[in-house]
Amino acid sequence: MLSKKTQYAFKALTYMAERKKEGPMLIAEIAKKKRIPLKFLENILLELKKAGLLDSKKGKGGGYFFKQDPEKIRLAQVMRLIEGPIALLPCVSLNFYEKCKDCDEKKCGLNKVMIQVRDNTLLILENKTVNDLAGK
Repeated sequence: MLSKKTQYAFKALTYMAERKKEGPMLIAEIAKKKRIPLKFLENILLELKKAGLLDSKKGKGGGYFFKQDPEKIRLAQVMRLIEGPIALLPCVSLNFYEKCKDCDEKKCGLNKVMIQVRDNTLLILENKTVNDLAGK
């Protein structure tokens, strides 16, 4: 299940992608329009900025804007950034692998099924972008 934080990140990015031509977006505007707590959104946008997806401009006409084209920002990238692993078990994670303490992966049926779940989930998330969320 997606955390509220990830859902809010996707909502904010979608809103920004829909209005990309309008220029930088104020955090307060995004928060109000998408019903996201302001402080929570500030932290999310800062994380996205630190990751190089967004940038910001201070002063009149300032706000957050895309540093990368939303057509190139994969949903999997945002999920990993905000959520961490996409895989449901650490023993099947590609980027956050961790061996299970009480299991032999070669004989574990759950491991084999969760690899299929991961692969099918990634097939979708790696091929969908922020622009897809915005219907573009």
